[in-house]
Amino acid sequence: MRKKPRSGPDAGVVTAACAGDRQALDHLLTQCLPLVYNIVGRALNGHADVDDVVQETLLRMVRGLPKLRDPSAFRSWLVAITIRQVRDREQARATDRDRRAHLEDAEAITDPALDFAGLTILRLGLTEQRREVVEATRWLDPDDQELLSLWWLEETGELERADLAGALGLSDRHASVRVQRMKKQMEVSRVVVRALVAAPRCAELDETASTWDGAPSALWRKRFARHIRGCGVCQGLDEGLLPMDRLLSGLPLVAAPAHFDVSRLLDAVPTTAPSGHGGGHRRPGSRSARIGGKQLVGGSAAVAVAVVAALVAPRLTGGSSPTTAVASPSPTPVVSVTPSPTPSATPGKSPSPSPKAKPSPSPSKHIPAAPVHISSGAKKGVGVWTFGGVSQALAASGASWYYTWNTQHSGITTPSSGSFVPMIWGAKSVTDASLAQARSYGPYLLGFNEPDMAQQSNMTVEQALQLWPRLMAAGKILGSPAVAYGGDTAGGWLDRFMSGAQAKGYRVDFITLHWYGGDFRTPQAVQQLKSYLAAVYARYHKPIWLTEYALIDFSQGTRFPSAQQQADFVTASTKALDGLSYVQRYAWFGLGADPAKPSSGLFTNGTTTTAAGRAFQSAD
Repeated sequence: MRKKPRSGPDAGVVTAACAGDRQALDHLLTQCLPLVYNIVGRALNGHADVDDVVQETLLRMVRGLPKLRDPSAFRSWLVAITIRQVRDREQARATDRDRRAHLEDAEAITDPALDFAGLTILRLGLTEQRREVVEATRWLDPDDQELLSLWWLEETGELERADLAGALGLSDRHASVRVQRMKKQMEVSRVVVRALVAAPRCAELDETASTWDGAPSALWRKRFARHIRGCGVCQGLDEGLLPMDRLLSGLPLVAAPAHFDVSRLLDAVPTTAPSGHGGGHRRPGSRSARIGGKQLVGGSAAVAVAVVAALVAPRLTGGSSPTTAVASPSPTPVVSVTPSPTPSATPGKSPSPSPKAKPSPSPSKHIPAAPVHISSGAKKGVGVWTFGGVSQALAASGASWYYTWNTQHSGITTPSSGSFVPMIWGAKSVTDASLAQARSYGPYLLGFNEPDMAQQSNMTVEQALQLWPRLMAAGKILGSPAVAYGGDTAGGWLDRFMSGAQAKGYRVDFITLHWYGGDFRTPQAVQQLKSYLAAVYARYHKPIWLTEYALIDFSQGTRFPSAQQQADFVTASTKALDGLSYVQRYAWFGLGADPAKPSSGLFTNGTTTTAAGRAFQSAD
């Protein structure tokens, strides 16, 4: 039996909150938090951006309350804001990330210890058919994911049909048609899930899946469904499927954790100030929002979303049965953006904004690495661009190696105790002259710089693979393209590149990564960095070069830690990286520092160090 719909927050509480009553607003935020997390979590399929979207939704709700004319319409108004934020997030990500359905990067969960599928199964003891439904959601079209997030809450009594239709901007009749179509796609997806885990599995289905990369998608749902409809072995798999509404009925929301302090949100926004524009634009890909210097949500692990808020089924490969692992909690890295080293930075010579990602360990194919032998003393390096006294600063830094995002180091003298490593920055850098120049600088060559970023080398996986044989021909020990984020994400840019390289028999000798942290607490930041590196190593089992890293937070503007915090992180992180056998080299971002501005740089001129620079010099 379907649960009776809830009536939503009391109109009197909403009215008082609209008038600026802090206590009423606190109560209202506490009430609506679980609902918002349910909608966002399901719509984003458990992606690590869930926390950011939820927080932005709450900010916009608080800012918009003074203009709410009908308190009784609060719930529908909030749901509409939530869906709009989900859509804005998808649109923003599309400009900076390689285009793909968000279902395919659903494994990018901030904390694998509390992935939403594992949390739900652990707390609610889902039946086998409920597990199948969870897995089937990953095969839906992106638009249906959004609709599912609302319909699921309608079925469990949290929303009414009017809320669902209003949030999508549809009439009730049109919304009903959309729901029926989505439910049919879910039924097809459930049968596909059953077919893929059948034991023994249909031999013809195996043949159909021979080129499948293991990531659920709408395209492969259609291909598998076409086979199942005409296959005598696979027919009948839909027998005994219970209607989804019966499976969902009565499942409660999982409450948001007590340590989520909504009072911090109140501190960040003047409740009496009218605002029709919301909270401003957050850079795509940020994982942890900060308001007034206070971190509100520290990743998906900080919030236990609802029963189906963002259930993420394990990746289905081969004939193995799906399982959901629940590991012990670990800190969550914060996403931020790589700043340009100088205002005059030009492509091919230095980096510019690039969002970074968090760990989400899971196994994947890997390409056997060529042997790379590097002594521990050669690990410490730095990214370098030209400035007054650059050669003197480089020699004084104690770096064993450096690079310039280029195949040359014009104006920079390599110290006797160091070495220069060339990079082929992007597609336009793949020339006979550049490759010959790179070949003259010893055994190592770095691949493309942040090809997953529109502001950087901006390359598709196919384009990178097409050009890769020319880099291989340089005769180098060759590093992978250095992605801006998501190096550990199944179906991400790097994962697809590595799978393509394996299929074509291309050589990739080590993995190159970038990482920037927005949590300025030293122990947490170091652990987050280590977790990301461990996750990437677990995926590819290759040596790692960390060629850009520092503490910088771009979740709301550009924010740097204090000089002492940056220095403390240098000391602790270099020690940690030196202790990781699979990390063969690392490079701090970067050597130069503007004395008039906060930065992560080490030297303001040839002889003057920052606090971070002194810590870097002292690092063994």
